[in-house]
Amino acid sequence: MNEQPIKAKKRIDVLDVFRGFAILGIFVVNIVIMNSTFLNQDEFAKQWTSNIDQISSKILQLFFYTKFFPIFSLLFGLGISMQALKMLDKDKLSFSFFARRMLILFLLGVLHIVFLWSGDVLNLYALLGLITVFMIKKSNKLILTLSVIFLFFPFYDQLFEYVFDLLNFKPEIYLSDYTGETVNQIIKHGTYLEGIQLRLLEYLSNIPMLFGFLAPVAISMFLLGLYLGKNKIYDSLDVFIQRIKKPMLLMVVVTNIYRVLFLFVLPGYAIYSTDTFRPVFIKLMVLSDIAMGLFYLWGIGWFWYNTRYKFIVSPLKYAGRMALTNYIMQSFIGLILFSSIGFRLYETLSPSETLLTAIVVFVFQVLLSKIWLKHYQFGPLEWVWRCLTYKELLPIKRNTTPNRG
Repeated sequence: MNEQPIKAKKRIDVLDVFRGFAILGIFVVNIVIMNSTFLNQDEFAKQWTSNIDQISSKILQLFFYTKFFPIFSLLFGLGISMQALKMLDKDKLSFSFFARRMLILFLLGVLHIVFLWSGDVLNLYALLGLITVFMIKKSNKLILTLSVIFLFFPFYDQLFEYVFDLLNFKPEIYLSDYTGETVNQIIKHGTYLEGIQLRLLEYLSNIPMLFGFLAPVAISMFLLGLYLGKNKIYDSLDVFIQRIKKPMLLMVVVTNIYRVLFLFVLPGYAIYSTDTFRPVFIKLMVLSDIAMGLFYLWGIGWFWYNTRYKFIVSPLKYAGRMALTNYIMQSFIGLILFSSIGFRLYETLSPSETLLTAIVVFVFQVLLSKIWLKHYQFGPLEWVWRCLTYKELLPIKRNTTPNRG
């Protein structure tokens, strides 16, 4: 089949606003891990006792953790479905096209891990995105049912523990010789090659979290995005947002009551720490955080369509149109800020300083994206991804040829 780029419809600005918002939230969370890896994070956090740092930590817990990864996953699934349906309408839908597209994304993820940061999710998105493409012609009922099953299934830890035992894969061995202090020394004073080795070991040691926690959330949200895309919800998003107003408000009230209880009340009771109930409490917290993330999207959409002040969130669209470029750029900036090849700030920034740094960096990205998009149709990595996908050198400058989808 001849795979040529299809002329795109006019971009839906609010979807780019959603993507920009997701990129902001992801960086606010990621920079905390860049500043202190999981290996030493709990111990490192104990030293920050000032009011501003305590408030910053609570802001991160209440408004950021576990909320933006689901958002970005849903938008990724929605993007796949919009592109696939556009190709299907023109009888150009090709599995080989999406296989190539996901393979390139996977390779970008590998390069991201090796050269910049171990916390990559692009390779996970590539693997799960390919599965999602298989579902494009399935019924809406099946897609939505699978989304719910993947989200609520309670035994992922046991399942992956069994699989790892079967494969004799022991992720805990990869960092067994490392302490918080040795990691600190490598990141702040080690060579770049030592940093690469550490990133690879970190990635391997985090595979249980990647596939046991993040992957189920991602595939669930991919499928939800696919479901929304197949129903072309983006063609009447304002109506859809108004229609789900009451259930969204009810959901956010109920889940936020639980989130507050989980964070500030339940830890004072013995039942919170029992082997029987603690996994249940944590699962409910994850579901509540995901609900909060979905509420964010609804809230921004309602604000966009029902007020005269959408100019407040409108600049997010520039970062959203270059989401891949900005995601990778954030890791590059993190490498420069925290590692030995830059300012060596690893484990020096307080919670308030990391939060402020993330916001400042993101504002810079919004401004840079706006300037870039005045002259070019796509972000640089978006353009490379498209060229490799279509096996063609596509135009990138504005006002040269008509925009191609």
